[in-house]
Amino acid sequence: MVARIHAGYVARVPGFTVVGAAHTGETALAAVARHRPDLVLLDIYLPDMSGLDVLRTLRGAAHPVDVLVVTAARDAATVRAAMHGGAVNYLVKPFAAGALTERLERYADLRRQLSAIGSGAGQGEIDRLFGEGGSGGGPQPLPKGLSGTTCALVEDVLREAGADLSATEVAALTGLSRVSARRYLEHLCATGRTRLRPRYGTAGRPEHRYLWTG
Repeated sequence: MVARIHAGYVARVPGFTVVGAAHTGETALAAVARHRPDLVLLDIYLPDMSGLDVLRTLRGAAHPVDVLVVTAARDAATVRAAMHGGAVNYLVKPFAAGALTERLERYADLRRQLSAIGSGAGQGEIDRLFGEGGSGGGPQPLPKGLSGTTCALVEDVLREAGADLSATEVAALTGLSRVSARRYLEHLCATGRTRLRPRYGTAGRPEHRYLWTG
């Protein structure tokens, strides 16, 4: 049922066509070999094997394919393994159609930029492709030690909460440590995507809470 819903989301995004759906890791690998898609939406929790194993196998396949992870897994180890496996993005279930649409459009834009580069690219173009920002109007660079995929995970948690969250709550929802969660939250505040909202109690310092503003 979830696969059908996600296929419907994809089919409504201009430029994207669903060529197949698979419900196990083994059939997913066979489907990729048969259809040779540009992009795979991959869950981590599969009945026969981990999606991370599927990702590793796809990385060694002769036909290159990009992978967007869509999963309920929020722990840091899984996010890190997906990053190491070369996933282009990571979306935590459940999510609305708009969240997937945004990531698909971002992926399509990246493909267009790569096609436009051709056989030669300047350092500025490469920096923008890798999300390093710069004067060309790309995304602002992440502070040293922060990951773009993990930052997107924190963004998703805040966006889906629909209310302000503390660093402790974000840490629990993402599998990060409280210190790491706070670093990402502070970065999102600095870039204007999150607003800090102090909550004052009866005594002591106010609790810092963070609200997604987009």
